[in-house]
Amino acid sequence: MAAEQMAEETEVSDRIPPARPLDAIDRDILRLLQTDGRASIRSVAERVHVSRANAYARINRLIDDGVIRGFSARVNHERAGQGASAYITLKIVQNSWRTVREQLQALPGATHIALVSGDFDVLLLVHTPDNRSLRELVLTKIQAIPEVLSTRTLLVFEETDLGPGPDQPTELT
Repeated sequence: MAAEQMAEETEVSDRIPPARPLDAIDRDILRLLQTDGRASIRSVAERVHVSRANAYARINRLIDDGVIRGFSARVNHERAGQGASAYITLKIVQNSWRTVREQLQALPGATHIALVSGDFDVLLLVHTPDNRSLRELVLTKIQAIPEVLSTRTLLVFEETDLGPGPDQPTELT
């Protein structure tokens, strides 16, 4: 990726105020919420040994600082009817990251987009109902984006979510 494009992205991130440092309790709260985003304030407070008011204030600060970006469900894509998954690498026109990102975000099944360094510029993770849908997505939607110079599709045969979950121990137990 060109230095000008990376500098442009850095300028945008410079406008966001820096997050305050996290202490051990903040990190414990984050691990707990990553494991169970539906945990009540009371439960969080009890598990990290602070008052409910303190837990509430800390969670709100983590949200306000942009450390917590939101809460969501972890989905088994295959069971949800999205049986084909692929990582797609893209080479794009220099200085077109923002334009390409906007178009990729609008794609059905796109779940992760990253600007990266190396042999390609963008790494995109998609989930589609089947290989035919994946083929159509790549050939008719992604390759139709004018700023996309080339793509390479890597089929995912099996995936394992490494994020904390109810079936994985946390450091809090």
